[in-house]
Amino acid sequence: MMADYDRVVGVAVLMLFLQLSISVDLVGASPQVSALFVFGDSIVDTGNNNFLNSIAKANYWPYGCDSPSKFPNGRFCNGQTVVDFLGGMLGIPAPPPFADPATTGARLSGGVSYASAAAGILDDTGRHYGDRFTLSQQVVNFETTLDQLRTMMTPANLTRYLAKSVAIMVFGSNDYINNYLMPSLYPSSFQYSPSDFGNLLLNHYARQIVALQSVGLRKFFLAGVPPLGCIPSQLATGRAPPGRCLDYVNQMLGTFNEGLRSLAGSLNRDHPGSVFVYGNTYGVVGDMLNNPPRFGFRVVNASCCGSGRNQGQITCMPMEAPCSNRNWYLFWDAYHTTEAANYVMAFRAYSGPPSDCFPINIQQMASINL
Repeated sequence: MMADYDRVVGVAVLMLFLQLSISVDLVGASPQVSALFVFGDSIVDTGNNNFLNSIAKANYWPYGCDSPSKFPNGRFCNGQTVVDFLGGMLGIPAPPPFADPATTGARLSGGVSYASAAAGILDDTGRHYGDRFTLSQQVVNFETTLDQLRTMMTPANLTRYLAKSVAIMVFGSNDYINNYLMPSLYPSSFQYSPSDFGNLLLNHYARQIVALQSVGLRKFFLAGVPPLGCIPSQLATGRAPPGRCLDYVNQMLGTFNEGLRSLAGSLNRDHPGSVFVYGNTYGVVGDMLNNPPRFGFRVVNASCCGSGRNQGQITCMPMEAPCSNRNWYLFWDAYHTTEAANYVMAFRAYSGPPSDCFPINIQQMASINL
């Protein structure tokens, strides 16, 4: 069954990706949700850091070189993110960034993105990049949006609107690569074992998820952390055997990912009337790493835009010429996946089996009336 599903995914990527990479044609179809509220890091940042005093920005070419406008827009990608594709599949545009002063009034109706590059579950994570919206700050920012929505809707309509919305949450990667794995800047690896650190993250994360549920959100997609030991920046350390990922980095993620899956189950039990879905990002990216031809990839151990070992020692710089065929690459820069890989992740999150999304996928979650 799983092999058949993977073949379907491979065909879907080859057949549909070129259409969706030009523009998300599904937007404009009957919306399956009221709105998307996006919380996370650079994987799903749609431009918030453009408005912050941060060095973690994607506001220069070649970022955005394959976007509809062909210009950089704050996305850490050559084109569209996972959330852009998910919005298309759900029939609504990707939400605008919270930090944009224009994100107010009617622009709030389809949701808002609070995601911020360098953000982590822990407030300390990513501080060396400057300003960013941490998880706790993103929750506060959502409450600011709620205050505006209350002026636009009756209490009953707002309750229904939030119940039909989906919260996408993508956290954890920075807590490892921009905290735990940086012992020269952060003390966390001296203070916690990998398993204790994973549990620390889960405890902080759970409190903020429950806070969002308590103010009205009812449908949550909680993305796990991908195999960080395989990204170009980690391969560029030279500590991995030839042709291998950094296994010790991938192994330390187990506590967090397995715990997040369990957390989704316990939240579903403890909060009837809400739905929490765990997204197995680790497994989906692992499939692309282990079976690249099935998804149209030829290069999975180097970035499309970067320099040094594995094109990952220095990430994509302003006006740097990227690889010519971006669809062949799993990784766009030292840290982030390409638009082609983002489509695979969105497709599997939207319609995947329980091994990809537990206990149900986003399409099934969107169809539930709460």
